[in-house]
Amino acid sequence: KAMCSGKLQTGLLVAGYFVYLLVGAAVFQALERTAEKQEKMAAAQMKEAFLQNFTQLSVAEMEQFMKDLIEAIQKGAYPVGNESQFEESNWDFSNSFFFAGTVVSTIGYGTLHPKTAGGQIFCVFFALFGIPLNIVFLHHVGKMLSLLCKKLGKFLYEKGMRKKKIKFLTLLFFLATGILVFLCLPSVFFQITEGWSYSEGIYFAFITLSTIGFGDYVVGKQSDRKYFSYYRVLVAIWILFGLAWIALLFNL
Repeated sequence: KAMCSGKLQTGLLVAGYFVYLLVGAAVFQALERTAEKQEKMAAAQMKEAFLQNFTQLSVAEMEQFMKDLIEAIQKGAYPVGNESQFEESNWDFSNSFFFAGTVVSTIGYGTLHPKTAGGQIFCVFFALFGIPLNIVFLHHVGKMLSLLCKKLGKFLYEKGMRKKKIKFLTLLFFLATGILVFLCLPSVFFQITEGWSYSEGIYFAFITLSTIGFGDYVVGKQSDRKYFSYYRVLVAIWILFGLAWIALLFNL
């Protein structure tokens, strides 16, 4: 009964955690998408005005254009190419879910952030409740992995191995497995999908899972590459379970 109750609690926690992220992603998408479209239209108009008059611009007007261009890019509007950019949103569901995951995990790349007053206020409350929920989630997933660790230790003990050696081998096994699953293999995936070098993939994976999150490398941000649907959702899930692996290592 106790085991069933524990499994039920863990199942409810995992379900509740992902529902929380899904709801957060939907709200961020609803609050930010319209404002983003207006910013993109303003950036496109600025570009059009520049192309019509660039031969007659004074130095001061050119400086102002450069400032406006930098501000537009910082807001997530890239006035390059044709009007197809209006159809692609930084706040589609995949990006919104990815953003919600980076908020509760405290990575905070800084490349995507809410700009409307409603989005910013919601982000405060979303993080206020989401960060503790994330800690509880990681703790439970870490406990589940710890049980696997204990089973492995018990198996080795029954084979006649000494406890000190078991502890060392268990730690080595989870360290090596985690490095392979959460660092090495994802880096190959990022190399193929993003066009990065393998060392850049390793760098991104480590900076992300350590929650440093510089924001110099972020997935799904290159306008010249085609990404499959829900690519960033899968990356967000990789981040969450990668953080659980990190938590397990600390426990061990």
